[in-house]
Amino acid sequence: MNRQRVLIVDDDRNLLELLRIRLDSAGYEVFAAPDEETAMTAVCRNFFDLSIVDLNLVHSDGISLMEKLHAVYPDMPVIILTAYGSIESAVEGMRRGAFNYLTKPFDPRALMLQIELALEKKKLTREIKRLKGLLYERYDFKNIVAKSAGMRQVLEQVSLVARTESTIFIYGESGTGKELIAKAIHLASERRDNPFVAINCAAIPETLLESELFGYEKGAFSGAFRASKGLLVQADQGTIFLDEIGDMPLSMQVKILRFLQERQFYAIGSQIPAEVDVRVIVATNKDLQKLIREGKFREDLFYRIHVIPIHLPPLRERKEDIPLLAEHFLSKCRQQMNKELKGFSADAMQQLMLFDWPGNIRELENTIEYAAAMAKHDIITDHLIFQSGPKETLKTFRESRAQFEEKYLSNLLHLTRGNVTRAAKLAGRYRADLYNLIRKYNIDTQKYKDS
Repeated sequence: MNRQRVLIVDDDRNLLELLRIRLDSAGYEVFAAPDEETAMTAVCRNFFDLSIVDLNLVHSDGISLMEKLHAVYPDMPVIILTAYGSIESAVEGMRRGAFNYLTKPFDPRALMLQIELALEKKKLTREIKRLKGLLYERYDFKNIVAKSAGMRQVLEQVSLVARTESTIFIYGESGTGKELIAKAIHLASERRDNPFVAINCAAIPETLLESELFGYEKGAFSGAFRASKGLLVQADQGTIFLDEIGDMPLSMQVKILRFLQERQFYAIGSQIPAEVDVRVIVATNKDLQKLIREGKFREDLFYRIHVIPIHLPPLRERKEDIPLLAEHFLSKCRQQMNKELKGFSADAMQQLMLFDWPGNIRELENTIEYAAAMAKHDIITDHLIFQSGPKETLKTFRESRAQFEEKYLSNLLHLTRGNVTRAAKLAGRYRADLYNLIRKYNIDTQKYKDS
């Protein structure tokens, strides 16, 4: 295993040698520089994980050198060594980018602790950047798989509205990728470095939805042993995504409307209004105009959220996207399952193109994942796609969806040996959603545990 490299810069050669010996014995690879010129030559030729710099050097101060080092390695932590009388300058160094400072003479254990903390922070920073990179790779709208005219129009619309602060209203059938588009909008906005917080209004019981969104004070209700910040506070400076807003209870619709109008809300049990700065994106698969006529959705809330509507077309209206999506999902399965999967047979692709996909992209992804898991060879054949054949396209929407859901649940529970938590994770659904479907089709999970 490669040793981590540390640069030490100090014009006191005795201290420089002492530090070199201690760090070398602690397992670090050390380069000791007695002056600024030697230090800069070293960083231009070698990579360093961390540097320790004396505040008072011969030709300049350690803060100026630190800024030159950061010009080469912006993420390299720097620890400043200073005499007691120069603490104020060392604090200024921290304000300008130093990780920390130590006063001479220092406890060697304190130095080693600061080095460990600095390197750990650097590791976490690097991991955050890696995860952000993966997030952009997955959700940047430029990387969303789409060839059809309908979806290209959606992505063009996304690129235009992302940098606005307007409320976005995404509507489309279940499984069309509404949350994917919401995340793409967030990542293309000025709020990209701040939180994206999603809540499924249909998955949380009415009694809990208010506390989840707005938070509560200690003692606000039975079981509130401590205060809790709601999701709106967590999304401050970022984006709040209210999924399935058509299923929000009328009592909550009033409170959401008040928040959207005033940008203030009250945590449960609090008399003090809270303010947050959030961008609001909502989504639904319901016909809200119909719900308004039925008295199930507030008309004033509809006009408050229906600012910039984005319609996601169902998969049956964008068939030219199916081959691209199928190959994309197969590539994901190839990596996750570590299987040699080259592609689809002609008959399998024909099956995919003929089917109407009532569950849309989510159903297609689940079907590909099941086929990949069950494949014994490197080509996905038609019998792995639909064992009952293309006649499924002749069924009604409701019949096709019910048959798929029941069959998919059965296959999923078989793969997870009846573990509903794992099944929900694989399916990309809330566990509560899966339990509802299990009850709907009267599925006995125990028989999969015993199999």
